[in-house]
Amino acid sequence: MMEHIRLPKVEKVHLVDRSSSRRSQLGTLYLTAFHTIFIDNEAEDHNEVWLLHSLVSNVEKQSLSACGYPLLIRCKNFQVIQLLISKEKDCNDVLASLLRLTSPERYEELYCFSFNPNVDKAQRVQAWDFLSLKDEYNRMGVPNKLWHATPVNREYRVCDTYPADLFVPKSASLPVIVGSSRFRSRGRFPALSYYCKETQAAICRSSQPLSGFSARCLEDEQMLEAIMRSNPGSHFLYVVDTRPKLNAMANRATGKGYENEDNYTNIKFRFIGIENIHVMRNSQQKLIEVSDLPSPSMGEFLLGLESSDWLKHIRSILEVSTFIAKAVADEGVSVLVHCSDGWDRTTQVCSVASVLLDPFYRTLKGLMVLIEKDWISFGHKFFHRYGQLIEDPKEVSPVIDQFLECVWHLMEQFPCAFEYNERFLTSMYHHVHSCHYGNFICNSEKERKDLSIREKTHSLWPHLWENKADFVNPLFRADHRQTKGVLRPLTAPYCFKFWRGLYNHFDRGLHPRQSVLDPLVAVKEDTQQLEEVLTVYQQKLAGVGKEQRNDLYVKKCTVKNTQGLWAEPTHISLSSSPQDYNGVLGSCPKESTPQQRQTDGTDLSLYGDTSESSDPDNSDQESGDADFSCHSCSGADSFPSEDSVKDPDSDEATFNNA
Repeated sequence: MMEHIRLPKVEKVHLVDRSSSRRSQLGTLYLTAFHTIFIDNEAEDHNEVWLLHSLVSNVEKQSLSACGYPLLIRCKNFQVIQLLISKEKDCNDVLASLLRLTSPERYEELYCFSFNPNVDKAQRVQAWDFLSLKDEYNRMGVPNKLWHATPVNREYRVCDTYPADLFVPKSASLPVIVGSSRFRSRGRFPALSYYCKETQAAICRSSQPLSGFSARCLEDEQMLEAIMRSNPGSHFLYVVDTRPKLNAMANRATGKGYENEDNYTNIKFRFIGIENIHVMRNSQQKLIEVSDLPSPSMGEFLLGLESSDWLKHIRSILEVSTFIAKAVADEGVSVLVHCSDGWDRTTQVCSVASVLLDPFYRTLKGLMVLIEKDWISFGHKFFHRYGQLIEDPKEVSPVIDQFLECVWHLMEQFPCAFEYNERFLTSMYHHVHSCHYGNFICNSEKERKDLSIREKTHSLWPHLWENKADFVNPLFRADHRQTKGVLRPLTAPYCFKFWRGLYNHFDRGLHPRQSVLDPLVAVKEDTQQLEEVLTVYQQKLAGVGKEQRNDLYVKKCTVKNTQGLWAEPTHISLSSSPQDYNGVLGSCPKESTPQQRQTDGTDLSLYGDTSESSDPDNSDQESGDADFSCHSCSGADSFPSEDSVKDPDSDEATFNNA
């Protein structure tokens, strides 16, 4: 890519922060094969801005200003950079270079094929094996007596966009599977996406049938019946078409369509409309225009947000996913989900429903596994949807963006249920679009295998796992009722809001800039340090108490042994008795004689009161969220009274404490 750089270095370039009234930065601009780098020459530490070319959405030259020729760079992660270049020729050279560098024509021009961290071949292979989908299906409870792995697609002959390893009902024979694939768009026959061990219900996915106005397929009907019979607790099967009904009916004219309930045994068909990729692309563009306004009025912002329909689409995805989760968890009914080709809307609702159903997918590693299984393995079109190379722009659409935003809305409603935080979602969004790692390259497992992605690029998942401390939600509690059970979100309009943390992440003009997450993480870290110090002191106190008890025991034994040789006169005051040296452990009444004290048991005071020991096992100190709340409210030395303690599972208690 170096041959496309016309001007590698430009002096005296101004970097303008469009969202702030702060003066521009003066520095030097460098162009490399994969990055545009700006170095601030005026700052003492020479601040650097690195921009990955694969993240650039478009570059445009604006009208001449008093300070020079403006160059506006818009990025896929909603970062906007404005450069002012003094000479027009330099500006034109930089523009021409960026237009080519940000528009790769071959896979090999992507950054992931040149990214070379300091790891050997064995470490690279180990990194790609960090996640195992076989282990994930075993965790779900398959294979079992009703479901098994089929070898029908091992060479990608039946469906080249499906993974090689697929789970289907045991009662479905190979001819039935092959016949069903021929009757489904792109050969994407019904296959298992999620299995619920508790209810034995399953979520299966496929593409639309090639039914037209009247066509039918006996093998496809048998395939759906096999899915229904693989759930002993239910006598019917939900078939959910995620498209608007008008869209599905229009497809019948092209020989495609949807299932006819008259031809299939014991199915209940549902249309729950989610708009197509073109509507979603236009909706997000309107949303970006709203978020990009320099200083909009409240009316302008709300009107723009409403007219974009973006939150309406997020709501529709959550409503479909909630319906599927309730069918599986509450009714114990299996569900077959499809849209047109089964790689966009189908993937969205299957994965969101899985997050609602399974607490594992609300953990850091669980979300990685879910994306690997339902998005990467099942053939989501990353190549087309995120414009990795120069292709038809009409194929670009924010499909996985909407999934991540749905998860963020769930995190807002259930703040204690997710192990990961907002930063983890935005980081995932960044890597989907950046082409930094090989995980999201190409459209299918077969294409990645043909391109030798595992041998030529590096995996993202170990990198995220190594930095998991940055992605942990400080409010997460493994014992919380939200964490363990099925999530039942509200989908009323007032439950949805603008995701400022993503769309205005680079807007430095917003105040306050610090998110709620940062102080929560800081307080939790301080609390953990104080707990560690407290534990050390408890251990020291326990050791001191043990030494005192041993010393007193030795003294008592010495007194008993000497009483026979040196009898104490009864007229001597008790002030000189050994009990006077007991200190904080107490003393005996003066009117008692030594013999009486031995008789009534008061000499036990020499051993101390074990019920008031400083042993940590008898401590009243609470750990976890209780300590966190005490520290954050009144300092490290303050502890809540019994009247102030609330239900540990209460969201209100969690937020008040935080």
